[in-house]
Parts: sequence; structure tokens; C-alpha cells
Amino acid sequence: MKKAQILLDTHRTISEISHYIFGGFAEHMGRCIYEGIYDPQSPLSDENGIRRDVMDALKELNFRSIRYPGGNFVSGYNWEDGIGPRENRPVKRDLAWRSIETNQFGTDEFMKVCAELKTEPMMAVNLGTGSIQDAANIVEYCNLEGGTHYSDLRIKNGAEKPYGVKFWCLGNEMDGPWQVGQLSAEDYSKKAVQAAKAMKLIDPSIQLIACGSSSSLMNSYPEWDRIVLEETWDQIDYLSMHYYASNREEDTASYLAYTREFEDHLQTLAATIRYVKAKKRSQKDVFLSWDEWNVWYREMNGNGEWQQAPHILEEVYNLEDALVVAQWMNVFLKHSNVLKMASIAQVVNVIAPIMTRRDGMFKQTIYYPFLVFSKHASGQALSLHVASDQYETKKHGLVNLLDASASFDASQNEGAVFLVNRSQDEELETEIVFQGRVPTSVRVAHQLAGSDPKAHNSFEEPEKLTLQTIEAGEIKDGKLVLKLPALSFSAVVLDY
Repeated sequence: MKKAQILLDTHRTISEISHYIFGGFAEHMGRCIYEGIYDPQSPLSDENGIRRDVMDALKELNFRSIRYPGGNFVSGYNWEDGIGPRENRPVKRDLAWRSIETNQFGTDEFMKVCAELKTEPMMAVNLGTGSIQDAANIVEYCNLEGGTHYSDLRIKNGAEKPYGVKFWCLGNEMDGPWQVGQLSAEDYSKKAVQAAKAMKLIDPSIQLIACGSSSSLMNSYPEWDRIVLEETWDQIDYLSMHYYASNREEDTASYLAYTREFEDHLQTLAATIRYVKAKKRSQKDVFLSWDEWNVWYREMNGNGEWQQAPHILEEVYNLEDALVVAQWMNVFLKHSNVLKMASIAQVVNVIAPIMTRRDGMFKQTIYYPFLVFSKHASGQALSLHVASDQYETKKHGLVNLLDASASFDASQNEGAVFLVNRSQDEELETEIVFQGRVPTSVRVAHQLAGSDPKAHNSFEEPEKLTLQTIEAGEIKDGKLVLKLPALSFSAVVLDY
């Protein structure tokens, strides 16, 4: 039997875990909004066209923020098209996804969804075809009490109180040649600084996220990030980072070691931030916002062929994808000192944990690791010492069979350990040694596991892979021994 050992000390901390790392992303793309969150033709929708079953599933995930309305979509979007009486809203072409945008769901509808979900809206402004004035206007619409044109327009549209939107993205992936209004790093920085200046004159309390590289695979990475940081440093609070994992090579062993790439990406951008901070002799900190992340490689055709709510990019997720998502969230905890926001892309239908049709929905495999982390990872992220048997991969060389992270919340007297056994065929005996403070008991243990890495849920088999409650045993002599099945994600919740 393969073996691993974890040394855990609640005093050995990394940083406080920002609850904003448990964020989502809802873009006007495919069936994320239309036929996803908003679907008046569904018998499962309320009088406002909002899918109640979808809302229940989103509430369970407890997103702390949701990014909106894009994404590539935002670079060609006029936010004013999506407000006011629905019968007066124009139908337009969305150039990003070659779709028809009816504008029946817009800013005010999104804010109502966020209010019900008790999540912070994270709004993106159009720095592609949009102007600096457009960016200032939407801040005025959302955040001012009244007495001005756009704040009074919001009141006229039914929202007497301001929305108080805290987080604003200064455009989206402006380095990408696919982006409508693509800019060089220098030109983007100039526009972003001026937009930020105008937006903060409207509301000085807002926090701003600048566009980092759209992927670590871009030729301009990380030079783009350095230039943007240097030019926008005084205006911004976060730098965005985007990445999508893939197993195009059908190499499960290497795929399950993808954390090497996630950590390289984070460490490179963290180093770039430190360099710019040092160069500027600044006392200010800028943090990272991983506001697009997920597995995405099968359904790549984003051409909606000028249809409304086209069925595009509807990735079906399997067990190995869920294990990669779990490890990605382990990385979030391990780098909680610099990563303060994250948004899984997306929330419904389009590369998402929830899949719908008019008469129902099911939860994809990736739903479950997000659910567990969102519920139990709080307080301080812990620095673990992990010793594990290893296995060989084509892409990453020798890699530990065990991937792990942990948290400890002193205010709740609760801790959690998150564990992935990367082995495809062997159980992993894992000993957790508690150094210093020892938990009084195991409160509960959850597990997602299976023998087939390609197994997935569907409308026909919606619960083929779900989270199970397992017996974790007792803590004896300051130790807990677990036998982790092959291809498994486990979470042990501890009482202190």
C-alpha cells in the first residue's frame, strides 16, 4: 500500500483565506444567462423568469461574488441597452460569441439575483468599444444615492437604493487578438488609468481589477503584466489572471498533476507584483484575482451562428476534472497571501458546475469540490509538511500521490483538511499528525471518488458521482489515519 504523511500545526499559517476566492462568473454567453439563470419559458421559473432550481443550487455553492456581464461579451456591450422597460430594449448582435442578444436580462436583473444570493456583484466595464465616460456612467448608475442623471434613472427603473458595487473590472483580456477593441499593454494601461480616475471620482470607495495576461500561454506574458502593473499601480487593487486546464493529450497521470502549472502561474505573477512594488518603492499592496478559471478543452466552438442562447461551450465534466478542480482550490489556499479573489467560469451551462434544460438540471462533478471548499475553508490557510510516495508523469516528472491543503478557523473552533489521491489504481494510507493543538474529534468527512476517471453525471444519471459522507475514524495519540481510495477527493472537517 502507498503511504503519505501530513504534519499539521494550527500555528503554522500562510494567510487569512479571503472568502472572495469562492466566486463565480456569469457572462452573456451561450446559455449561461438565457435558458440558464433567466428562462421565462421554463415551468421551473418564477414570475420574473428566474429559474428557482438554479437559484437553489447557486445558493448552496454560496458564491461570495459573481463577475458580470463578461468576459469577451463586455468589450462590445453597451450597458444602457440592458436597463429600462424590457419592451424598449434593443435586440443586437453580440460580436464576441456571434449570438443575438435580446437584452431582456441586464444590470438591474443581475443585481436582484445577487441580492437574493447574498453575493457581491463584480462588474466589468467595456474598455474595448466603450468609452471612459461609459465606465463612469455605470458607476454613477449603480452607486450614487440620487440627484444625478444616471442615479435618478436607476430610481426610475425601480431601484431606489444604490447597489453599492464594490468590485469593478477594467475591461477583459485586452491583450487577446480575439478581443473586440484589443489594445497593446501601453495603450490599455493609458485607457485603464483614465477610466479608473473617472470611476473613482464618482465613487472613491470602489476597488479596481486591471487586466492581466489572458493566459500564461500568451507570448506577451508576463511582460504585459509588468507594464500594466507599472502604469496602473496607483489606481488598482487587483491584477486579474485567467487560465483553463485541459487534458487534450488524454494523459490522466499528467493531468492530475496540473497544480505544477497553476502554482508556476501564481508564483510568476506574485513575483512580478513584488518587482513592481520594489521598483516603485511603494508601501501599497496589489493582489491577484483569478477571475476566470476552470477545466475547458472539449467544447471549443464559440460560434453561436447568430442564434439566441446558442448551445455552445457546454462542457461535460468527469471525475478527473473534479479532482483537478479540487487541487486548484488547494492551490488557492496555499497562495492565500497573494490570491484574494477568484471566479470559477462559469456558473450555469457554459463550462459550468450546473447544467440545465427547460424541465430540470443536474450538478456536474466539479460542483462538489467547490461546494466543500466554499463551506469549510475559512479562517487561516495552514502551511503543511507533506511527505508522500510518488508517481511518474510524462509532463511533470515525479509528483506526490497526495495533494493537500488545510484551514483553521479559531473563531469557529473548526479546521478542515482537503486531500486528493492522484493514484489511478492504488489506495493511499495517509497519516495526519497534529502538532501543537490537537482536534477533539472529526465532525464529518466527505468524499468524491470512483474507479473510472472519465465517469460523469448526466440527465440520465444525475447522481452517478456525488459527494458521500464517510467514516474517517478517530483521532488517537494526536494522529488520524485515513485510507484514501484511488481517484478521490476527501475533506475532513475537525472540531477543536
